[in-house]
Amino acid sequence: MYVASGQVTFMGFKADIILWDFQRKELLARLSLHKGRIEGLAFSPNSLYLMSLGGQDDGSVVVWQVGKREAVCGSPASACCAGSATIVVGSSCRDEIFVTAGNGTIRVWELDLANRKICPTECQTGQLRRVITCGKMADDDNYFYVGTSSGDVLQVNTNNKLMTDYGPQKEKFSSGVTALLLLKTGDLIVGTGGGIVALCKGSNYKVMKKIQVQGAVTSLTCRGQGHQIFVGTNECQIYRINYTAFKEELITACHKEAVHDIIFPLGTSDLFATCSKNDIRVWHTPKNRELLRIVIPNVTCHAIDFMRDGKSIISAWNDGKIRAFMPETGRLMYVINHAHSLGVTAIAATSDCKRIISGGGEGQVRVWEIGERTHKLGEVLKEHTSAVSCIKIKKDDRECVTASLDGTCIIWDIVRFVRKQMILANTLFKCVCYHPEEYQIITSGTDRRIGYWEVFDGSAIRELEGSVSGSINGMDITSDGAYFVTGGDDHLVKLWDYNEGAVTHVGVGHSGNITRLKVCPGNKYIVSVSADGAILLWKYPDLH
Repeated sequence: MYVASGQVTFMGFKADIILWDFQRKELLARLSLHKGRIEGLAFSPNSLYLMSLGGQDDGSVVVWQVGKREAVCGSPASACCAGSATIVVGSSCRDEIFVTAGNGTIRVWELDLANRKICPTECQTGQLRRVITCGKMADDDNYFYVGTSSGDVLQVNTNNKLMTDYGPQKEKFSSGVTALLLLKTGDLIVGTGGGIVALCKGSNYKVMKKIQVQGAVTSLTCRGQGHQIFVGTNECQIYRINYTAFKEELITACHKEAVHDIIFPLGTSDLFATCSKNDIRVWHTPKNRELLRIVIPNVTCHAIDFMRDGKSIISAWNDGKIRAFMPETGRLMYVINHAHSLGVTAIAATSDCKRIISGGGEGQVRVWEIGERTHKLGEVLKEHTSAVSCIKIKKDDRECVTASLDGTCIIWDIVRFVRKQMILANTLFKCVCYHPEEYQIITSGTDRRIGYWEVFDGSAIRELEGSVSGSINGMDITSDGAYFVTGGDDHLVKLWDYNEGAVTHVGVGHSGNITRLKVCPGNKYIVSVSADGAILLWKYPDLH
């Protein structure tokens, strides 16, 4: 059983297709011919061939022989007078037949293996001009269905290449048809850009049942005889639909934008919170399940923290506000307006829950006094000249360290509100951690170096090469101080021995830049989050 995935690169660069062995989860081959991007992929019914469609700048369709891992032949995907093709659909019965479609073009292709060429036949749609967005072949190969951006479904005869008489249905789907699924009963499941999943009678496309999901439908598939239907949406959600009752159940969800922070509550590894554009989410670690979603539209949350008493989640937002929410219900408790002029970029709470320390895009560090019903500004510390990226507070609540993109880390006395020490380096500092014994701190940032520093006088103790390529954006240290983890633009999670200054384990799995990561209380997991919206849970290695 094979899986094929297509790459998106840059104009003029080759875009690879990777052929994978699904059972063994191994890379079998890289197939490289297309430029820019792979628009669509389809296997022939017996997996003899793989059909690939290049993007707009490439414009070609290629047939690959799966067994030999080589190209058989290629051709321009659409005629000069038509727009570009965007989808490719394999046949259900014949290995040599496939369909391409797109902007004003529907073509049925036939492979002539002996002469190593593919021959297209244009499908006739009369006066009808449509942009095709998705397609599905019938089980007997006699017909195929295509969905359009105009919201109708067309049925085309595979043999005579003509559209069937009754053409597009009278009732069109708003926001276009984005996914199709053909059931054994002959009925059609239609997914739309407006998040509608509709069950339509195959004979006349009459809508029998429909449900609403969150986000535009991007994919539809069924299990077994079609009793269970799975729906994917562009809001990064997967639903399961029971065919008989036609009711949806959300089974998987994730962030669809970059994740900026991750935090565990004090003393538990079973829960953690993440934040992104528009929302904060609380997750149940053992089951990887979303427990709570707090949505604030059109603003981005840069940082979060749990209050030690567990009574609130505090959050830093790019609209300059600090918001506090109840962790069980997500209800808004209070808002500190105009907390920072260029957005709140970092936040931390003292262990007595009486103060919040925030950092802003303008470089100020502000201390807020939090009472039962009051929250007022206590002090403003103006030393940084650029955005504050990370804040860590000492256990006794008398000192904190702030890292900034201005190339300084400052250790503050937060009783007398004065600077104790300043650490300077030729880097944009992204993260800082106190060693649990609190006599040293470790820092990192865009220069890819990990620095150990003495808290007492700010002197440098040690410098390590943290990454070969790209900034280090996140770090966390274990509760005993023996190990720490780092992650950044090289997409790798690294576990380090603190005293040796050496990497003991490397985690490969992210496809985007890692933004933050945390070791959970009790050292059971490492959780890392990245700019492509991923949250990865790693088993903490057995180091004994």
